Amino acid sequence: MDGAEVAKHNTSKSCYIVLRGNVYDVTSYLEEHPGGAAILLTNAGQDATAEFSKIHSPDVLEFLPEGSNLGPVDTATLAALTPAPRVSAAIDALVQEGEVPHLATCVDTHDFERAARLTMPAPTWSYVSSFANGGHSMQGNLDSWNTITFRPRVLRDITKVSTETSILGQASSLPFYISPMGLLGRSHEHAELALVRGLVRSGAHAVISTVSTRPMEDIATTLRDCVVQEAGGPLPQLHFQLYTRPEQEPTLNYIRRAKAAGYKSLWVTVDTPLLGKRTIDRRHMAQAALAIGSEQQASNLSLGIQSFTTQAQNGALKWEDLKWIKEAWGGPLVLKGIQTAEDAKLAVDCGCEGILLSNHGGRQLHSAPSALSTLVEIRLHCPEVFDKLQVFVDGGLRDGADVLKALCLGAKAVGVGRPFSYALSAYGTAGVERCVDILAEELRTAMALVGITSLDQVHPDLVNASRLLNEAWRPWGNQTIKSRL
Repeated sequence: MDGAEVAKHNTSKSCYIVLRGNVYDVTSYLEEHPGGAAILLTNAGQDATAEFSKIHSPDVLEFLPEGSNLGPVDTATLAALTPAPRVSAAIDALVQEGEVPHLATCVDTHDFERAARLTMPAPTWSYVSSFANGGHSMQGNLDSWNTITFRPRVLRDITKVSTETSILGQASSLPFYISPMGLLGRSHEHAELALVRGLVRSGAHAVISTVSTRPMEDIATTLRDCVVQEAGGPLPQLHFQLYTRPEQEPTLNYIRRAKAAGYKSLWVTVDTPLLGKRTIDRRHMAQAALAIGSEQQASNLSLGIQSFTTQAQNGALKWEDLKWIKEAWGGPLVLKGIQTAEDAKLAVDCGCEGILLSNHGGRQLHSAPSALSTLVEIRLHCPEVFDKLQVFVDGGLRDGADVLKALCLGAKAVGVGRPFSYALSAYGTAGVERCVDILAEELRTAMALVGITSLDQVHPDLVNASRLLNEAWRPWGNQTIKSRL
């Protein structure tokens, strides 16, 4: 197709976009785009490849309606197309003024958040910081870590402290890992590639999202290419987070690709049968639509979100489906998003190797339980779970010392997400490295001050979790949780 012809299709009535050398008619997809129609219309009639590649993997093109691909653009006529803007002026206008502080001044994870606020465009900030409904679940995550205090033991030799452990049979230098985060191209131009480069020196693990910006194979290859083993230390490893699709074959394709690429375990997300109401994200998408004069699109954002849910989220996933997923994967299987003791017990019965206690960063259900409260609930009502699979937690952690609290209560490792997204946005790979270092130093300091020198010494007696224990014991009607298991 001629570039001049493509340039004519730049309205909501006829919207063409060039991506990776092909012309796509996305007119019918405007109302279905989960990111809102405004971003598509901003790039209408233009070559949006560079902007698209910052955020998306080529895999997402399969979500376009059948027949959207109109074929290749005539390369001799590309001059008729204007390069797509980085972001619209209306979106860019919300970037905060101020100077990003030097990386050396970042001494805790909150510093990365403040720096990222100065570098992230408004749509990126709204996506990363967004929460469900009024934010109660996310605030509960943040607050939960302060409900637990330490019970330090003194007069012990703490001159040598080791944080080494293993995660699903893979050695790890640290008992925390980077949580899966989608669309990291919004945070940094090199996205997951820059992220995994930041793991090499530390040997930390990461769980990579199904909706990564870069293809899963490229991420794994990048890590392998830049790994240099330090003096006997564990190597960083990658694990794959899976969103199951409504159809079985696309899901199996993800599994086959992750297996072939060398990912060490499969983390099946079970808390997103549909998308929760991401309040900040929706508000920003509406503002972006209004900025280009489309009141109708601002009012109909839920249509695109519902359409995306139907296409990409498997609302029919059941416990029985774990059998064919487990058979297809053939390795360690973790359920991501367990929020009750009852479901933790069912995960054991289904032969899972791990469970991640998580409420999706407070982005799904309003008033969802924090991971720590679920952890205590399991310890109280079915402690045998800890002997039969590995338990992981995530949500709201901002201090390495808090990792130790979760380990004392039975967790194998803790996932950390947003701080790494903020560090990546503000400082790239160097920011990821420093974020790991900060959390690791805080963890080692906490271990020494509590009186232990290795992770095989963690024990519930080292913490006071009385508040969460009281809440976990509270009966419903005439039955406690324990009597229902």
